[in-house]
Amino acid sequence: MNKRILGLMSISASLISAHSLAAGFQLNSQSATGIGRAFSGDAVIADNASVLSRNPASMAMFDSPALSLGLTYADIDVTIKDVNYGPINYGSERDAAEDKVIPNAYYIHPINERLAIGVAAFSNFGTGTDISALNNSGAAVTPVDLFGKTEIVTMNFNTSLSYRVNQQLSVGAGLDLIYGEGTLNRTGEVIGGSTVQSTLVDVEADGWAIGGIVGATYEFNDKNRLGMSYRISPEFVAEGKVNYGGQSYDEIHIPLPNILQIAGYHELNPQWAVHYTAQHTSWSDFDHITVTGSQAEQTVKSYQWKNSWLFSLGATYQINSKWTARAGYMYDQGVVDELSSLSIPDSDRNWYTAGATYYLSRHSSIDFGLALVRGEDVEVKENSSIPGLGQVVGHTRSNAAYYSMQYNYSF
Repeated sequence: MNKRILGLMSISASLISAHSLAAGFQLNSQSATGIGRAFSGDAVIADNASVLSRNPASMAMFDSPALSLGLTYADIDVTIKDVNYGPINYGSERDAAEDKVIPNAYYIHPINERLAIGVAAFSNFGTGTDISALNNSGAAVTPVDLFGKTEIVTMNFNTSLSYRVNQQLSVGAGLDLIYGEGTLNRTGEVIGGSTVQSTLVDVEADGWAIGGIVGATYEFNDKNRLGMSYRISPEFVAEGKVNYGGQSYDEIHIPLPNILQIAGYHELNPQWAVHYTAQHTSWSDFDHITVTGSQAEQTVKSYQWKNSWLFSLGATYQINSKWTARAGYMYDQGVVDELSSLSIPDSDRNWYTAGATYYLSRHSSIDFGLALVRGEDVEVKENSSIPGLGQVVGHTRSNAAYYSMQYNYSF
């Protein structure tokens, strides 16, 4: 692969560093169509090529090539406030995450009546918070190991194949080539007023990993169908500048969870359809971030999250030959168990979404999607390893608004 292609991939991946506003640091921003219906039924509706991000088997429902190109603007509102250790108050950070633009692209090409192939570029994971300003409180002792910049960036390049077994059953499989970057920095004055900057963690690393997805669809008829997929995510290994505890290491290891989806679609009449999704993510796999090298393996951070479910329900209404409207609701379970973290705030979240499609012609359309994501106020208790400190307490809340557009073309 030449340097120009690698450079373009890196630029694309750099756009994905937004706080996820889904359970853990999972992203739900793969398409404007999906955002408009809270991703309900997205693994089986197959109304455009973006279905490739959810279920490769659904490509079997396309009888002509299809292209989808989209952008999502994420207006992120992450607040971390009233952080304290006993009587010591470290202040608040009311703008802990930056707004981001998140791109995606999909292409599906039927080979014959049974086979189809597809390629895609999108992201399933990403997070970014910066609470290093809390290090400037002037307190006598500061939990520098808890305050800093945390960023995980991923971009998924997927190639998939589908096969129609018979009129009802189709199966599919895909290969994910995942590019990722990780930044972890914990630097500041442990002893207030000492002017001595202590660097506990300093990581800027990137790398590639390989995962995959398998899926199936069952079409009862042209109005009712079910779909299922299982995405296998790797342990991501990144190389670069990896310093921890005053020692240099070669690699940082970040385990990613697997994702199971079950979706349904039912057309009630020529105007109305309903659809739904249940999604399980194995966040218990994301237990430790570790570093390795000539030194013994060290654990940088333990999370020990719990597995989570996402449930969404939506409806589509065909207004006329030019417009289709859709709406949806999603309940997304938080993943934090006994160990919580100020650097990756999390809670149960409610998604309220709406969207529309405008048909430019028989072959092309534009999708619009809007989502309002509302989290909960959460009290976070995190233990600091700095001598003289113990359990630090803070309060977090994560909200967002997603604005998304997508162009679709059927050849």
